Amino acid sequence: MPPKPPSTARKAPASTASKAPAKPDAGAKAAKKTASKSQPAAEGEKKKRRKLCKETYSSYIYKVLKQVHPDTGISNKAMAILNSFVNDIFERIATEASKLAAYSKKSTILSCEIQTAVRLILPSELTKHTISEGTKSVTRILSSSCLYVGLQGSEHLYQSKGRI
Repeated sequence: MPPKPPSTARKAPASTASKAPAKPDAGAKAAKKTASKSQPAAEGEKKKRRKLCKETYSSYIYKVLKQVHPDTGISNKAMAILNSFVNDIFERIATEASKLAAYSKKSTILSCEIQTAVRLILPSELTKHTISEGTKSVTRILSSSCLYVGLQGSEHLYQSKGRI
């Protein structure tokens, strides 16, 4: 018996009969693309590692240096030492302020805990300058972004003007 001539009309399987016909190559290409992205390269190509972003105070230290001494530079080694110093002092003050908040059974560290921690950790002359600068900064931030509402008990109340 001679073979039947190939028909041009395809008969869709029963499960996809109601769906619109898709391009036959589009599904195969999409499968290849997703497979190549999800699998690591096996032909000796190394997967690119994302560089870890290390946060430092370098840019802020540099800005302060230029405010104080505009014609002075700083080496990378000196910048690393200063950055380490700032991290160390920050950690000491934060730890002490956290302990003070825990002693008073509060879950929030307020400016008074930071101020007390600075008094406990830093020497006397440095404490005076640090507290005056910190108070000045807090006052400037609160005056620019909040409205003073009043006093309730021993807490000052502020109402935000918008985003801080």
